[in-house]
This record gives sequence, structure tokens and C-alpha cells, in this order.
Amino acid sequence: MSIAAASLCGRWRAVTQTALQRPTMRSTLFVCVGGSPNRMRDFAIFIHQELGLDGDGSDIADICAGTDRYSMYKAGPVLSISHGMGIPSISIMLHELIKLLHHAKCRDVTIIRIGTSGGIGIEPGTVVITDIAVDAFFRPQFEQVILDKVVIRNTQLDQKLAESLLRCSKEIDDFPTLIGHTMCTYDFYEGQGRLDGALCSFSKEEKCEYLQKAYIARVRNIEMESSVFAAMCHLCGLKAAVVCVTLLDRLQGDQITHSHGVLTEFQKRPQKLISSFIRKQLQMCT
Repeated sequence: MSIAAASLCGRWRAVTQTALQRPTMRSTLFVCVGGSPNRMRDFAIFIHQELGLDGDGSDIADICAGTDRYSMYKAGPVLSISHGMGIPSISIMLHELIKLLHHAKCRDVTIIRIGTSGGIGIEPGTVVITDIAVDAFFRPQFEQVILDKVVIRNTQLDQKLAESLLRCSKEIDDFPTLIGHTMCTYDFYEGQGRLDGALCSFSKEEKCEYLQKAYIARVRNIEMESSVFAAMCHLCGLKAAVVCVTLLDRLQGDQITHSHGVLTEFQKRPQKLISSFIRKQLQMCT
């Protein structure tokens, strides 16, 4: 265990066990993760208010303050954690999160990644619930070199959880939601077929052909964390989901054209869906 993880272990154990003490929540814990520390703090305040907890949530403290690793907030039975950007960053966080959940003796944990993404062939603002994460070759796998061996892991996510989230979305008329494949890449620019990075080794025609292939392969959005998230959660037996809003349709271009206000509203959409799902799950436990 790293120094950062070890220093948090005692506090984490107290936090997670406290979340399980109430009879209606004893066997339920939700962990929501996302890239930005500010976004996950905002989500923690939002879910605090949505669950009707005492106060307005504005005084929620960062459990990991001072570690410079990631931010972690608790709102009742919900932990909200930032994971940074890309596969290496979320991988480190997940290793330490899963160890800490184990040491805290948490059970029946549901972990959900909330994020933004680029859409493929769908309207900007659409929320995509991932059924399976695929790599840049559209293969449902996560490939990692461990020692001198290439290890391939399953990226299947919990289908019942995805379907439950989709059912919840039917009660929210504010935005479209669908289930589809999510492509996970190691890079934001060339790796996702963008023409506007510092380097570009392909033509516009080649880019469009590739993205069309992705659409035919049932890919509906692109981001940079889902494959390792799905692989690690599957391997550890955690119920997991990825819920990302799309900020643009990559078949139409590489640049986001919506205003800041519209994008802010887009980013709240996965949070609204997850809040609805968590509230329903807690009602089922009463």
C-alpha cells in the first residue's frame, strides 16, 4: 500500500463503516468517480441535497486533502472521488480504492464512473450508459503489460445495473439516454482521430472513415478511462457502470461549439440520472 493510501486507511474505514451503520443502508454503499476534483465535490454536494441529508452540503470536506493524489468526499452512503485523466491515473486510484473498500469490510458496493465524452453519431447532450468498453480496434478487452507478458482482461460491465440505469432515465424527460459501446483510448488527440492536436499523421478522410467504422461497431462515445475501470471492477467482482454525457458528435467535427452554459447543463445530466438511481435503491432497502 502506498504512503498516501496507508495514511487514509484509518479515516476511510471510519467513513465507510459509518455509511453502513444506518439499518436502511447497512448493505449498500455507492462509490461515484469522475475526472475533475471540482466536479466530484459538486456532485457530493448535489447528492447530499438530493438525499435530504442534514445541512446544505457546502461544508463537505475533502477526506484526501493534502495528499495531492485525488479528492474524496462523503455524502451519506455515497463516496465521490476524483480520478484524474486517462488510464494510468484512474488505475492508480482504483487499486487504492479497492484495497480500502476491502479493509473497510464494505459489501454490496456499486461503483459508477460519471464523465464527459465525445459522441459518435448521436446528439450532443446524450447520456451513454456503457454496456461494454472497447479498445481502439473495437475489441472488448483491456490489454496491459505485466512483467514481460501481455495480459488481456475482460471489459464487460454489469448488464443488470446498466438496464436499471436506463429504466431510471425513462422517468427523466430532460435528455436522451441510451446503452452503447464506449471506446477507450490512451490519447485525446491522435488516439481519438482528432485533427486539431500538435501532431496529426492522417487525413480528414481517414479520420472520418475510422469514426464511421467505430459507429458500425456500435461505439457511441469515446473517452479515456472506461476499459481499465471495467476490467478492474469485473476482476474484483464489483457491480460497475460507466455513465457519460456526450459534448459533441465527432462525426461532425473536433471542436465543441455549445456555450459554456449549455455544457455546464450537459455535465449535470449523468449526475441527475445517478441521483435518481441511488434514491430508488435506498428506497428499496427500507
